Amino acid sequence: MAQGSLHDMFIDELRDTYDAEKQLTKALPKLAKAATSTDLRAAFEQHLQETRAQIERLAQVFESLGEKPRGKHCDGMAGIIEEGKSALEEDADEATMDALLIASAQRAEHYEMAAYGTLVSWATAMGHTEAAQLLQETLDEEKATDEKLTTLAEGGINQEAADLAHGGDQDEDDEPMAPTPARRKQTGAAAKATARSASSRGPARKATTGARKR
Repeated sequence: MAQGSLHDMFIDELRDTYDAEKQLTKALPKLAKAATSTDLRAAFEQHLQETRAQIERLAQVFESLGEKPRGKHCDGMAGIIEEGKSALEEDADEATMDALLIASAQRAEHYEMAAYGTLVSWATAMGHTEAAQLLQETLDEEKATDEKLTTLAEGGINQEAADLAHGGDQDEDDEPMAPTPARRKQTGAAAKATARSASSRGPARKATTGARKR
């Protein structure tokens, strides 16, 4: 087997993904604990169980290829998790925090979907049928988790956070703005000016009328 072959890259990517999943088993409990939405917390807890099963599935993939299950530090997932930690430190209201948690979790899901998509494609191309089937099963789970998070976000969490963000704003079309003292002053001055103008025009109109009569 040539050094640097697709098979070598496939094993390397498997090890990277194996480590990424193990990192997630440590990060997901923190996301679940920080979530205020009971549905969101349940989604994180369910995915934690799925992730543990996915690690076992990856071990089966290694064994089907005659390899020992072994991870290689995944810098990509480490970076995503580090960003997630920053989100946990934000001073945000509950709805906004839940929205941040979903965003952090979906970054991880999209990263994994890309990794598993590549692994399935490579396994299929090299004829590793069993490995491809196992990896596809995990890919389907990752997609389902991502869709569930999107449903939670669009089902109320994002809107609640948005309403809180713009709670003090008022649509100009909803009801007229109450006049401020300065605006009342300007309005009064304008009314007086209009009255003076009308008064000054009165004699002129009379004079003109009289001229016509003559």
